[in-house]
Amino acid sequence: MTVWDRPEPSARPAPLDRERIVAAAVALADEGGLEAVSLRKVAARLNAGPMRLYGYIATKEELFDLMVDEVHAEILPEERPADWREALRGHAHRTRQATLRHEWLADLLGGRPALGPNALAVAETTLAALDGLADLDTVMRAVETVAAYSTGAIRREIANLRAERATGLSDRDWQRAHGPHVVRMLATGRFPTLAKVVHDGTEVDAETSFTTGLDWVLDAVATKLTT
Repeated sequence: MTVWDRPEPSARPAPLDRERIVAAAVALADEGGLEAVSLRKVAARLNAGPMRLYGYIATKEELFDLMVDEVHAEILPEERPADWREALRGHAHRTRQATLRHEWLADLLGGRPALGPNALAVAETTLAALDGLADLDTVMRAVETVAAYSTGAIRREIANLRAERATGLSDRDWQRAHGPHVVRMLATGRFPTLAKVVHDGTEVDAETSFTTGLDWVLDAVATKLTT
């Protein structure tokens, strides 16, 4: 039985419910990442005894499931997408924005499907926009392909942000610090293609890179959905 199938116990003697528990857990994770979340720490945030939480949530993994579903409420579109491309593009961008607000989500993306009510609503809205465009297997591969790109790109962006905070160096500062080494290596002539990229390539920000890559993936998906 999943956490969504189990009824909540009585809130007595002090007001407590899963909604308050999840809100406290999300706040802790936003402040310090998933490592900052435990049932004991959540209970302390709520001024409740740790054992009381076990009536609502059996394991930390269940708590993570509830946290992920809570954030999926931010990913659910406010209006029905106009077409399949808007549905997949919008889902990818909303997932990125939600992860930038809740960086810990990057650590939980890409695993087994989320089964909470908000996550199921997101999946239903996305799949409904592709219904009838192709056979079911092709539709599923299309959704999986876009999700795989989005997850990888989002995780890379979050990893870069974490490295920036850990080192205290912005991307520009990091490049300056490592520039002399790169110049020496490229001067050896062993990496001509890489040298061309470094000297002639255009540097873009994370959002532009994400959007460009996403559009390319959607273009490729379109060829499978329309054949």
